[in-house]
Amino acid sequence: MPVPRLWLRDGAAARALAPWAGCYGAVTALRRHAYERGWLARPRLPVPVIVVGNLFVGGTGKTPFVAWLVGQLQARGWRPGVVARGYGGRAGVGPVSVGGDSDPAEIGDEPLLLARRTGAPVYVGSDRAGAVAAAHEAGCDVVVSDDGLQHYRMRRSAEIVILDAERRLGNRRLLPAGPLRERPERLREVALVAVNGEPIPESHHAFRLQAGVPQAVDGSPRPWPGGPAHLIAGIGRPAEFFATAAAAGYRAAARHPFPDHHAFRARDLAFQDEHPLLMTEKDAMKARYLPQAQRAWYLPAQLIPSAALGEAVAGLIERTMAEASG
Repeated sequence: MPVPRLWLRDGAAARALAPWAGCYGAVTALRRHAYERGWLARPRLPVPVIVVGNLFVGGTGKTPFVAWLVGQLQARGWRPGVVARGYGGRAGVGPVSVGGDSDPAEIGDEPLLLARRTGAPVYVGSDRAGAVAAAHEAGCDVVVSDDGLQHYRMRRSAEIVILDAERRLGNRRLLPAGPLRERPERLREVALVAVNGEPIPESHHAFRLQAGVPQAVDGSPRPWPGGPAHLIAGIGRPAEFFATAAAAGYRAAARHPFPDHHAFRARDLAFQDEHPLLMTEKDAMKARYLPQAQRAWYLPAQLIPSAALGEAVAGLIERTMAEASG
């Protein structure tokens, strides 16, 4: 869903919706307080959980960050797993194990991407505590939650919030008057705020996403043919993918934005020309069995952390795992 303009500036429309935002904030705060005080039960979890989430609705680069964080844990000798809700899938309560050949219609596109990218055990379902337990039974000694910052029932050892450098916190108002799921003050309570883009006042722990080498959607070793391409993006911010592709030197025959988590059908990609198709890695998860897969490639996004972010994450991992061991 495109971000409404009223969410990016504090105009009359946003102020008119302020009473509803106040109600939303009160309910959210009450739920969180109820879990923290023990009025609502939170299962104890067998391993530490690091939550990577958003305050701003929509895409911020969270999934590439989760994949990178899992790699950082693996490089230090830990055995991480990943849990996710499985947005757009039909996993239900779960937990459902995600393999490299899982159907994204069943488990969601992002969990499939994470399973294929990291090789770590991935579990989806609305019962995240159950998914964490399943990951532990599979041999994981730490779990990364892809989203779930507002899933207060799930205990967590550390929280990381991802912000987009361009939109930051929008007009700083809660839904529906603004784009935020929780108040801006929530940033003071998390272990780390990571920024997709240049450093901003909220944090200097930044990263950027760099395009990798195009890969064939159907898994074959076909090289990229070159020339103009149909650029396809069904993510939170299609314009970001289009800009990344342009910066890497890929020319656009046409740009095709789709809603986030769009379930691609053959008719969506039935372009009446011979130009190749270039899409995001997340979209490739759903397009690999379509007839057009043989003329489609995806552009993997490589996360490049700043030195400050790398040091902060290293420290967070060390503290989190030391506390769990102690």
